[in-house]
Amino acid sequence: MEYTYNNRELSWLSFNERVLQEAQDRSVPLLSRLQFLGIVSNNQDEFFKVRIANLIRLNRTGRQGSRQLLGGYTPADLLAEVSRQAERAQARFAETYRGLLREMEAEGIFVVDETGLTPHQQEFCRTYFASVVSPRLVPLMLRKSVRIPFLPDGNVYLGVRMGCTGGTSVRYAVIQVPVSSACPRFVVLPSEPGRRDVIFLDDIIRLMIDEIFFMFSYDTISAHTFKIMRDAELTIDDDVSKSLFERIAEGVESRRYGSPIRLIYDRDMPADLLDMLARKLKLSNPGMLAPGDRYHLMKDLMKFPDVRPDLRTVNPAPLRHRDIIPFQSILKVVRRRDILLNYPYHSFQHFIDFLREAAIDPHVERISITLYRTAEHSKVINALVNAARNGKQVSVFVELKARFDEEQNIEHTDLLQREGVKVIYAIEDLKVHCKTVLVERRESSGLRGYAYIGTGNFNENTAAIYGDFGLLTAHKGIVEDVRNVFQFLTNSHKQFRYKHLLVSPYYMREAFGELIDRETRNARKGRKAYIYAKCNSLTDERIIDRLYRASQAGVEVRLIVRGACCLRPSVEGMSERIRAISIVDKYLEHARLFIFCNDGDERTYIGSADWMSRNLDRRVEVCTPILDRQIQRLLRKVFAIQWSDNVKARDLADQADNPHLKPAPGQCPVRSQTALYNYYKEQSEKEKNEKEK
Repeated sequence: MEYTYNNRELSWLSFNERVLQEAQDRSVPLLSRLQFLGIVSNNQDEFFKVRIANLIRLNRTGRQGSRQLLGGYTPADLLAEVSRQAERAQARFAETYRGLLREMEAEGIFVVDETGLTPHQQEFCRTYFASVVSPRLVPLMLRKSVRIPFLPDGNVYLGVRMGCTGGTSVRYAVIQVPVSSACPRFVVLPSEPGRRDVIFLDDIIRLMIDEIFFMFSYDTISAHTFKIMRDAELTIDDDVSKSLFERIAEGVESRRYGSPIRLIYDRDMPADLLDMLARKLKLSNPGMLAPGDRYHLMKDLMKFPDVRPDLRTVNPAPLRHRDIIPFQSILKVVRRRDILLNYPYHSFQHFIDFLREAAIDPHVERISITLYRTAEHSKVINALVNAARNGKQVSVFVELKARFDEEQNIEHTDLLQREGVKVIYAIEDLKVHCKTVLVERRESSGLRGYAYIGTGNFNENTAAIYGDFGLLTAHKGIVEDVRNVFQFLTNSHKQFRYKHLLVSPYYMREAFGELIDRETRNARKGRKAYIYAKCNSLTDERIIDRLYRASQAGVEVRLIVRGACCLRPSVEGMSERIRAISIVDKYLEHARLFIFCNDGDERTYIGSADWMSRNLDRRVEVCTPILDRQIQRLLRKVFAIQWSDNVKARDLADQADNPHLKPAPGQCPVRSQTALYNYYKEQSEKEKNEKEK
């Protein structure tokens, strides 16, 4: 039969709808729901700058009919459909936001504008403007005959119109709203007892608009927000006289000047002002102009002031892993047995302590690590610098092409090099996405390696809210494979063989294909066969086809996919033995876990790769087998808990409506993230009690 698929872009929009559902869920604390709205907005912006920009480029080739995208769409058809769905999603966003404002007002929290201020609040805003805002403002005058100064994306702008009676003389200007940590988007105002008033920075500028343009004569003046979305493609120069580091640094700078792909504007903006902006930005296609509400760049809702802590989700403190004892050697523990860390249930401090111990241990000779995204003030970077200062040979592979984190990675590269760390920048045509560490220690038996292989970035901030796995092991075979991975990163022209690890771009696709096909063969022989997989996205057509064939052969397939899922589950004759769910909750589900029955001898893997073409073919990824039987059973338990979720899980058989799974009659509600935390806590307490006995 002919297989069918969900389109990737439309499936991603469906995922963002699931995030929007969290903003609409009254069981979620009110201000946390506001944060979810900010996440929806941020996701949507990145989607347009990356995925839609790519569709626009494809459409410009003019070969729409010859290139069918996954799901049967041409670029032109898909652009039109995405635009329709995005417009509907924006309407739902706006409705949700207005509903949240009403709920906040019932709790005494008011988002006010410049027209609703008390005299005291007006005076406060004037003082705040003079001391904080005004020094950061650079108004730009627009003239028909002069090119518009460059306006980077990622900012909120006010388009200003100054008119005179009769319309004989009109002036236009643009003001960038100067949002920063020192000048936040939301300002808490002095308020009456029993209420908290908050104002957008945009509205403080509106209040003071006459003072900004005091030197001009006009009868009317108005200011309307807009934002620009630019193509986020990173163009890298092919000048061989420059290092890759220099070319990426230049590419990051040039991205700021990417082609505008969308202008979102206040629908109350005067037509002549909109026309001026559209012409200056060369946005002639009507589909590039999107009317919106009074406020834009609503990702800032993620940083809404904490005016009522009781209306936010309070996450429990991360747990200490039961095998790791405070102020005792982690390396010593890992010598005895493998350790699995599951963030954010376990503390990321364990990983930091692992690096810090290696940095000061006199017997540690070398530390190698891959870095994709790190925290701004990174404890990981500090530990590596400390190691170099202590005389260790430290090698750091920094992926400079980590989208939207390139500038920070360039800064970290500069810092590490100044401290004597050996930095490997990038591989020309591959993005290095694996999460690996190798610590090599001189011991009585010779040089012993300690490896860490994870699913998430080495970032202490995201580790507090992202669900991820990390394996610490001293298994000689895995350590040797990790050593070969780092050899490959320094000698990318040379291929290495791996006994245990699945490594892309050379062996992972083949290995996963064989693991799936083995289940298919076993099912056809009447043997028990199943595949349980958890990942962020499932979009690779060849993997999907294999899963369809497995289902048709009788393999039970359970999938937990957070984001885009191009596989269509529960379709009669094609995928009736495949069930797929998505969990969206307070933590971002980011872990990758793969479990294969293997005729009763289960094979379990964790790693950095999703089942996407880019991960399997165009990135350096690492998945490790779990060889410790106890950890295998633990991961099976983790998957079972998440599979039983009937509170925050959605059925991916219906991506149009994203229906929640509901408890069956007599069944208890299971919120898997809460259940997982409780499980780990109970296990730790049980272990503690047994030791005390």
